[in-house]
Amino acid sequence: MDNPYILMIAALALLAIVDLIVGVSNDAVNFLNSAIGSKVISTKNILMIASFGVFVGAITSSGMMEVARKGIFNPAMFNFQNIMYIFMAVMITDILLLDVFNTLGMPTSTTVSIVFELLGAAVAMAFIKMSLNSENSHIIWDYINYGKATQIIFGILLSVVVAFSIGALVQFISRLLFSFKIGAKDSLTNVVFGGFALAAISYFIFFKGFKGTTFYKTYHIKHYLEDNLWQIFGIGFITWTFISYLLSKFTKINILHVIIGVGTFSLALAFSGNDLVNFVGVPIAAWNSYEAWHGSGVAATDFSMEILSKKVPSNNFLLLVAGAIMVLTIWFSKKAKEVIKTGIDLSRQDEGQEKFQPTIASRLAVRSAMFLNNMYEKATPQSTQDWVNTRFERSVVTLPKPKEFEMPAFDTVRASVNLVVAGILISIGTSKGLPLSTTYVTFMVAMGTSLADRAWGRESAVYRVAGVLNVIGGWFATAFIAFTVSAIALYLINLGGILSVGLLLIIVATLITRNYIKYAQKQKEGKEERKINRRELITISGVIDESSSHISEVVKRVNKLYTSVAKDLASHDLNKLKKTDKHVSKLNAEVEQLKDEVFYFIKNLDETSAEASRFYIMVIGFLQDISQSISYISKSSYKHVNNNHKNLKKSQIAELKGIDTELDKMLSQIEVAFDNKDFSNLSEIIAEKNELYNHVGEAIEKQVKRIRKDKTETSPKNTTLFFGILLETKDLIGSITSLLELFQEFDLNIKKAKAHDGLL
Repeated sequence: MDNPYILMIAALALLAIVDLIVGVSNDAVNFLNSAIGSKVISTKNILMIASFGVFVGAITSSGMMEVARKGIFNPAMFNFQNIMYIFMAVMITDILLLDVFNTLGMPTSTTVSIVFELLGAAVAMAFIKMSLNSENSHIIWDYINYGKATQIIFGILLSVVVAFSIGALVQFISRLLFSFKIGAKDSLTNVVFGGFALAAISYFIFFKGFKGTTFYKTYHIKHYLEDNLWQIFGIGFITWTFISYLLSKFTKINILHVIIGVGTFSLALAFSGNDLVNFVGVPIAAWNSYEAWHGSGVAATDFSMEILSKKVPSNNFLLLVAGAIMVLTIWFSKKAKEVIKTGIDLSRQDEGQEKFQPTIASRLAVRSAMFLNNMYEKATPQSTQDWVNTRFERSVVTLPKPKEFEMPAFDTVRASVNLVVAGILISIGTSKGLPLSTTYVTFMVAMGTSLADRAWGRESAVYRVAGVLNVIGGWFATAFIAFTVSAIALYLINLGGILSVGLLLIIVATLITRNYIKYAQKQKEGKEERKINRRELITISGVIDESSSHISEVVKRVNKLYTSVAKDLASHDLNKLKKTDKHVSKLNAEVEQLKDEVFYFIKNLDETSAEASRFYIMVIGFLQDISQSISYISKSSYKHVNNNHKNLKKSQIAELKGIDTELDKMLSQIEVAFDNKDFSNLSEIIAEKNELYNHVGEAIEKQVKRIRKDKTETSPKNTTLFFGILLETKDLIGSITSLLELFQEFDLNIKKAKAHDGLL
C-alpha cells in the first residue's frame, strides 16, 4: 500500500477506544472508593454523580496534548515516520499494561504508564537514529526531555509520603472532633466541617477540574486563583458554612453526605479533564501529525515534526465521544469493580478475608509501628490516652435479626476526609508545579486515614501493609515495564514497518481476548462454585443450615478433585494435576478461613447454647481434616509425576478407579442429602461406608502381596505413592463418617428439644 500511515491512524483510533476502557477501569478507583465504601449514597446515584463529573470534565478538557506531543521528547528531532512508529509502540504497550493491572485488580497510574511509554519508545528511536547517523551517545539529550521522567519519579515518592502522612494527621484530628458517634446534624462541628470541606472542594473544582480549559486561561482565572488563594477560600468557607447551617437546620440532609457527593463529582471531573490526555492524547497527536504531513508533499522520512511543538486546538466532537466511552465504562466495567474492591478492602474498618499475604517488609513495618506506639504510650499521660481512646470507641449497631446487612467499609467522616484531603493536596501540588499523581494521592490518603482510624489493628495490619507495599511496588514496576516494553515494540515496528504493526496488533488482540476469557471464566466459576463463606449466624437452625451448606460444598469439590487425581494419574498428565492442586489449595484456604472466623461465629450466635458452638467448631475441624486428606493425595500425586517417576501400574490404576467409583457414589448421596437438608438416610450412608473401607483395605493387601511375590514390582516410589493415597483415602472416609455421625447426633438432639418444647 502506498500510504500505510492511514492504516496506522485507523489502528490508533481503535486502540484509543480500548485504552479509554482499560484506563477508566483502572482510574475509577480514584473517585469512587470513598462514596462506595461509605454506602451513604446508593451505587446507582454514585455512578450518576461520577458520570456527570466525568462527562463535564471531558467536554471542558483543553485537548492541549503537550505531554503526548512534546513533553517527553523534542519532536523537531524526528520525522513523520519516526513519530508514527513511536505512537504505535506507545498505544500497544499502554493497553497491554493497563489490562494486566486491571485483571489483577491493582490500581496503577495512567500518567506514569503513558510518560514512560513515550520515553521508552522515544529513547529507542533516538538510538536508532544516532546509530544510523553515527552520532555520539551524549546527543541523546537533544532528543529526550529527561526532566519530565525525573519529575514523575519524584512525584511518586512525594505522593506516597505527603499524602499518607497528611491523610493520617487530618483523619486523627477529625476523629477526635467527631468520634465514631457523630452528633446531631446541626451541631457546630458538623456545620464548620461542612463549610471547610465544601470550600476546599469548590476551589479544587475550579483550580484542578477546569485548569486546562480555554475559559480558564482566557479570563486569567488561573492567576486569580493562585494570587488570591486565602481570600477566595475565606469567602467560600463563610458561604458554605452558612449553607451547611441552613441544610442541617431546616432539612433532613446530612452535610457529610453532601460532602461525599460533591467530592466524588470533583475528583471525577478532575480525572476526566486532566487524565484524558493519557488515553487519547497520543492518537490525537498522531492525527495532527498525519494532517500536517499528508498535504505537504514531502516524504514521510524527510518531513520534520517540529509542528508538534506548537499548540493545537481541541476537537470537541472527539472529546464528547471520549467522555461517552468513559461514562459507559464506569457503569459496565467489571474490572473497574475489581480494582475498586482492592482499595476498599485495604481501608475497611472491620476485619475480614485479606487479599494479600504478609511479607518480610510488612512484618518489619508493623513491628516498627508497634515500637513507636509503645514510645507514645510511655510519653503520654494515661488520662490523655483514655480520652483519646473514648473518641475511637465505635458504636454498636443493632440490626433486625431476620435480615442480612452489609456494613459500610468506613463511616462518613473518613469518606469525607479522603475526598477533601485528596482534593486539597492535588490543588496545592498543581499550583506549586509539583507532579502529584491523582492515583497516588487518592490511594495514599485513603491508606493514611485507615491507619489513623485504627482500621489496621493487630489482627489485620500485617496484611494491609503488605497490600499497600504491593500497590506501591506496582507503581514503580509500571514505569520500568512501560519503558522496556515500549522500547522493544518500537524496535520491532521500526524493523518490520506496517507488517510488524499488524503482527503486534494481533498479539495485543489475542492477549486481551485471552485475559477477558480467563476473567469471564473465573467470574463464572465464582458463581457456579459456592464459596465457603461465613454468614451472620443467628439461631441454632441457622447453624444447621450454614453447616449443611459448608458440608455439601466441601463434599462436592472433594468428590470432583479425587476423581481428577485418579484420572490424571492414569494418564500421567502433569498440567492437569497441577491445575487440580491449585483447586485443592483454594479449598484449603477457604476452610482455613472458616476456622479463623470461629471467633465471629461464637460472638454472633444469638442462642446461649454452648452445644451449638461446640458442634460448629467440630464441624469445621472435620472439614479441615477432609481438605487436608485430599490435599495430601493431590500434592503427592503431582510431586510424583513432576519428578518423572514411573507410571502407576495398570492394576494399581484399576484399583484406584474402583475406589473412586464407590467414593463418588457415597459423596454424591451426601451432597444431595445436605443440599436438600434431608438427613433421614444418613444412617444408610454411614453403614455403606464399611464396604468402601474394606475395598481400600483390600487394595493395600494386594499391593503388599505384589511387593513380596511379583518380581516386576521394583519401584519404591510407586509403592510409596500408592500406599500414601490409600491410607489418606481411609483417613478421608473416616473423617467424613465422623462428620456425618456428629451431624446426625446434633440434628436428632435439636428435634428432640423442639418436640419437648412442643409438649410444654
